[in-house]
Amino acid sequence: MSSPSAPTADAVDGLPAAPQWKTAAWRAGLCFLFFIAGWIASAAAHPSIATACFLASCIVGGIDLVEDTIAGFKRRTLDIHFLMLAAAAASALLGHWQEAALLLVLFSGSSALEDYANFRTETALASLFRDVPKTAREVLPDGSLREIPVADITAGMLISVPPGQQVPVDLRITSGHSECDESSLTGEAQPVSKHPGSEAMGGTMNLSGAFTGEALRPASQSALQQIMDLIRNAQQRKARAQNFTDRFGTRYTLLVLALCLVLFLAWWLWAGLPAFTSLPDGRASAFHRAITVLIVASPCALVLSVPSAILAAIARGARSGVIFRGGSTIEDLAAIDTIALDKTGTLTTGEMSVEEIHTLTGAEPALRHAAYNLARQSTHPLSRAIASHLTPSESREDPEHLTNVPGNGVTGILANHEWALGKRSWIEERSGAIPITDNAERPPVSSEVWITGPDATGYFSLRDQPRAEAAALLASLHSSGLHSLMLTGDRKEAAQAVASITGVQEFHAALLPGDKTSIIEKLQHDGHKVAMVGDGVNDAPALTLANVGIAMGLRGSDAALQQADLVLARDRLEAFIDAWRLSRNAVRIMRQNLVISLGTAATMVLISILREIPLWLGVLTHEGSTAIVVLNSLRLLLPNAIGRPRS
Repeated sequence: MSSPSAPTADAVDGLPAAPQWKTAAWRAGLCFLFFIAGWIASAAAHPSIATACFLASCIVGGIDLVEDTIAGFKRRTLDIHFLMLAAAAASALLGHWQEAALLLVLFSGSSALEDYANFRTETALASLFRDVPKTAREVLPDGSLREIPVADITAGMLISVPPGQQVPVDLRITSGHSECDESSLTGEAQPVSKHPGSEAMGGTMNLSGAFTGEALRPASQSALQQIMDLIRNAQQRKARAQNFTDRFGTRYTLLVLALCLVLFLAWWLWAGLPAFTSLPDGRASAFHRAITVLIVASPCALVLSVPSAILAAIARGARSGVIFRGGSTIEDLAAIDTIALDKTGTLTTGEMSVEEIHTLTGAEPALRHAAYNLARQSTHPLSRAIASHLTPSESREDPEHLTNVPGNGVTGILANHEWALGKRSWIEERSGAIPITDNAERPPVSSEVWITGPDATGYFSLRDQPRAEAAALLASLHSSGLHSLMLTGDRKEAAQAVASITGVQEFHAALLPGDKTSIIEKLQHDGHKVAMVGDGVNDAPALTLANVGIAMGLRGSDAALQQADLVLARDRLEAFIDAWRLSRNAVRIMRQNLVISLGTAATMVLISILREIPLWLGVLTHEGSTAIVVLNSLRLLLPNAIGRPRS
């Protein structure tokens, strides 16, 4: 009985290719029918027919065991397949054909259940990507359409998307209006309005009108592909508890074999039991009792206890737009006691709007032109807002020697002159003293982006709104014992205003990326487990350092997505609550599984050493605990798996 495996590429690209649980179920069913036939023949006093039926049951139920044991020998390992095969063969050699057949009936049945659990997990993941388009319609310069493979799309191509079809790659809409179903990426079923200037993500469904959009990036770099890659990688990254069970399971197999040998010798040489034949009074032989211990001590449930829960949690999270990078992320998230949040785009909507352009020196047209061409090269929400505001009026010019300075701004050469766009303190450091007007009358929630060039200085006032749900969700986290703090590069007045509206317990403003990491380091030094939520390039160092780095939304920077341990496809704070509760439920189920598997094995081993128990009872207890562990893990796929966990 192997640990649950990651879905194959075929399973992720479509439905699972060949659901082997059906084959396993047919074998288990046939094994059971032969067992029932043998039991009836035995009851009717036809021992030869009964033995033949039990033998047929053992052959059908043992095919997979033999194959897996041979594979283990080739890897030079002994595992639970070997233990089960040895127990069944030993029972048959002792003449206990009925017990041998019962062991293989229950083992094949639990194996079929395990395969079904894997199939459910694969199906949950595959359903997200079932209808990914293979071709797209390119708009040619003369307005005609040409069908091309999605893999051939490059950035800048114009792609037409008719209603009722999936968006093939990430697009910025240039014409047309529609609504898109983004549930395949975010888990949100509510249609999202699309219009010129908005982004339509690859893998989402165009519901109503046709639209044309400019490809933002190749299909291999789309939001959909990022999710698929994250899920594939997550399946391969084990939880720490799983690493423990893998190491323990391998050594445990050898320990069980040694224990059975010692017990056999003790019962035979010291207790005086016959080696292989039962006593006239019905007491079992030393070998029979050792085989019973072998069965009840086999770690089938143990090796499934953690990976079955991890894979189910990853699948359930993906269905809700919560993408874990691996099992260790689930464990770490369940253990946090502090959450650090970026301000812009996390506690606020991130949909900045330019309120006013202030020209302090120089000509405003030159400032606007330079600001537009520098801002469109940056992924920061403030830069995107400026670029969007100036798009209708400004012409494109690609800056030379473009340099992004995370946490500060961007510089570049335009018309042989150097321009810089960014935060006020950085501009002052670069350009020396600049004329500063009185800020007292400006709304505290507004943000400023400054620009300076040849004999020209100015700034943009932008406004953002705190997320409507932020206050209630932070209050919920506080009531659950989490401490919150906001880390932002914005000025203190803007940070203080957002903190008072959202209820965040602590805030730090005017931070550089290094300042954020210093704060997180201090928290960790004080013994806190910290999760950091952000979406920008300047958040990447903090995301890397935090116990759990969380990227908010698929529209965040590539650096944030690459460094994050957890990606929230839904650009909403509720997604973090869902991820946190799912991780706590998953860890709780992992612990339950470990208690069930280890507790059952330890109890039955102790009982079987102290007194004789029927072989069939040992078989039933062993396989029953395995089935309970698998079924317990499958609860994470239920709709209520993301809910308030019981303490």
